[in-house]
Amino acid sequence: MVDPSCARAGLAVASALCVAVMSGAVLAQQEKPADEPVWAIGRPKTDAALKMAPVAAFPVPTPAEKLPKLKAPPGFKVEVWHSGILDARALRRGDKGTMFVSTLFVANKVYAVTDKGGKRETKTIVDKLEMATGIEFHKGALYVATPKQITRYDNIEASLDKPPEPKVVTDKLPGDAHHGWKYIRIGPDGKLYVPVGAPCNICEVGDKHAVMLRMNLDGSGIETVAKGVRNSVGFDFHPKTKELWFTDNQRDWLSEDMPVDELNRVAAPGKDHFGYPYCHSGLMTDPQFGWGRSCNEFVKPAALLGPHMAPLGMRFYQGKMFPQKYQNAIFIARHGPWNRTKKDADVAVAYLDPAGKRVTSVEPFLTGFVENNAYVGRPADILFLPDGSMLVSDDHAGAIYRVSYGR
Repeated sequence: MVDPSCARAGLAVASALCVAVMSGAVLAQQEKPADEPVWAIGRPKTDAALKMAPVAAFPVPTPAEKLPKLKAPPGFKVEVWHSGILDARALRRGDKGTMFVSTLFVANKVYAVTDKGGKRETKTIVDKLEMATGIEFHKGALYVATPKQITRYDNIEASLDKPPEPKVVTDKLPGDAHHGWKYIRIGPDGKLYVPVGAPCNICEVGDKHAVMLRMNLDGSGIETVAKGVRNSVGFDFHPKTKELWFTDNQRDWLSEDMPVDELNRVAAPGKDHFGYPYCHSGLMTDPQFGWGRSCNEFVKPAALLGPHMAPLGMRFYQGKMFPQKYQNAIFIARHGPWNRTKKDADVAVAYLDPAGKRVTSVEPFLTGFVENNAYVGRPADILFLPDGSMLVSDDHAGAIYRVSYGR
């Protein structure tokens, strides 16, 4: 839309006047009021939008008897695996069966859940560590990632009561608070994969942000695997092709129904660009940064996961408990939108073709996290146990659920 003052200006002054007016408008949109939080930048000044804000997790865990009654397809059983675990986020299992659980904004801890004679006990093994969200277990060691660094706790399962001093793997991550929290995995190539999100809702980024990195386990050899990745907080590797698949959260404040969050496949590591900040969902160019760009320049999403659904942890199913149709399908924790009027959250399942290259459908699998358009739980991560059953963490209610199958 052309500003009316630009249309009325004489030719002699039109250029200077229009540039001044339009530049001022852009600057006004970009300037952040002193009392405006980062997440609110770009929020429309309408009554409905002004009521929206990130959903605060419960400050204390929900008692087991008050946890949501979740539903799965016929033949599946859903039960509370463990409750009273504040801000439960990422899940990793140790060689001796210890369940390591990370947290994000509320607890700033990493827990270890152990089984003592059939009774589960929770220990805090890392405390007062901001955004201690990214964890991975490998060869007896627990890796813990914050926005700035990754550390390693060796032989951790033998020293849960007194964890060893952590060893620094790398401290060369940007350290931004906005989208700086991590989800880390060690890939089939033996390298540590680490996302670095965009430090904003929407902005031009250099080569240090909006990327997926990988490095050697000692922190050396850092290289970029994928570009144009706004905020990935979940990924896994296809059991057969070994290709990296990841969820990605798209930008906020465009509309209730756009953009649509993504599931992506990396076919050309180091070359693939997934669009941010120029193209969203493979469907639309950004109204600010997309001028002169085309979505055809970038890798299309493997699947669309719903508007503002905040897909987080994901895993390929390789167990033997679930029916055959779930073999090599992807289970995805859709945390649910905060900047959308209609709330929704679930664990979805994405089915792939036999070659593992194309998504054929995406369906809800585990539901019941929303009651009366309010969250009673929000799934965050997924882990499969050796028996083939599935664990789902809930950082909103502070619990872990187990889903099993057996008629």
